Amino acid sequence: HGHASKNQHFRKKTPMKPLVRYLVATAAIVLCTGALGQEAAIRKAMAERLPQLKAIDEITKTGIPGVFEIRVNGTEIYYTDAQANYLIEGSLIDLRAKRNLTEERVTKLTAVKFDELPLKDAFTIVRGNGKRRLAVFEDPNCGYCKKFERDLQKVDNVTIHMFLYPILGADSNDKSRAIWCAKDQAKAWQDWMVRDLPVTAAAADCDASALARNVVLGRNHKITGTPTLIFIDGSRVPGAVDTKQVEKLLADAKG
Repeated sequence: HGHASKNQHFRKKTPMKPLVRYLVATAAIVLCTGALGQEAAIRKAMAERLPQLKAIDEITKTGIPGVFEIRVNGTEIYYTDAQANYLIEGSLIDLRAKRNLTEERVTKLTAVKFDELPLKDAFTIVRGNGKRRLAVFEDPNCGYCKKFERDLQKVDNVTIHMFLYPILGADSNDKSRAIWCAKDQAKAWQDWMVRDLPVTAAAADCDASALARNVVLGRNHKITGTPTLIFIDGSRVPGAVDTKQVEKLLADAKG
């Protein structure tokens, strides 16, 4: 009984809960400070050893102990060790999950918010009830785009926002300008892409500044090839896909 009383008295004099809270809080501060210190050290070392890397946007830990992601110029991804002795350029692959982590990261960074697309710089093709929506970036001289457009004719009940994206040369810009400046843009586009009819040259006074804006928009979002499809959930598909795939992607995006 006396021994129990001593323990009770001791517990009253040294309450443990506040002490535990203090230790946890202190550990959290130490951990945060350590992480910030490491980031600062990597920034400093990189600035000295690789000044051409310029300003680093962000440094984050990866799933690999001691390996850090370095993000520059908004969407460029590199990797380094904790001492910044090495720079790794390339894709980080998760072999167990069979995922390209670098590609996923860049896709997230360059994601396009569908509702923020400048639709004034696109023309619209509506089929059926037009309830499903899709944005497409295409170059009129892209052979894969022609194949895609012919398959797309079979997709019904869809609204397609067509962004002319002339990146394959001067003739692409000329054809895009002619289509953009046509009285019926959708008809002129499909006459050329689906029916192989010639396009009529644009009037000299036509305002086709939308084309240059589209190129800037695409570059900012790393749209490097045509066709590129963008769905309402922000997901994108680079390359020509067939009707069945388009139908599935439209359903997935809606879901």
